[in-house]
Amino acid sequence: MPRTSEHYLPRLPREYYQGDAVVHWTLTTWDRQQGWLDDRRHGLFRELMMHTAAREGLLCPAFVLMPDHIHLFWMGLRADTDQHNGMAFLRTHLEPELAPATFQPQAFDHVLKPSERRRDAFARTCRYIFENPVKAGLAPSGRDWPFGGAVVPGYPKLHPLDDKFWTVLWKAYARLKEPKGGDRYLPPID
Repeated sequence: MPRTSEHYLPRLPREYYQGDAVVHWTLTTWDRQQGWLDDRRHGLFRELMMHTAAREGLLCPAFVLMPDHIHLFWMGLRADTDQHNGMAFLRTHLEPELAPATFQPQAFDHVLKPSERRRDAFARTCRYIFENPVKAGLAPSGRDWPFGGAVVPGYPKLHPLDDKFWTVLWKAYARLKEPKGGDRYLPPID
């Protein structure tokens, strides 16, 4: 299949990715190319995530780097947060470091519905992505996989599978989120 953008997946209107949106993103390498995942690129990914978070007002409560794809969650913090811009920035700066691997033309996304954003439901979804390396036979547990974590400013060692993670995350989110970060009307997601 040629590398063109004519077969993009449909997306919700842009406003669903703005403000306090919570989105699960999956970036897959072209033809499931592998060979790029190592400690150096993991560190570079974390650095780029901090820059992306600062530029766009985001928290990343969970990410998992797999040999042929990346899962990450973003939570918007500001009224002007735009996850499309954040994803374009991240991909632009990360993809050259994956060489010879490249990303597929479009990331898959799932904008979480209000029911999926409830604390317990959201925590289950985040824990689910940490089962990827276990299901692939790469680690005995999600906590043992070295290429996963969270990017929450001020908490460099915070990990979604730690006992106190969710308490710390929700406190950080409440402290960092702008009061008007979610003041917008969106019709329900089907």
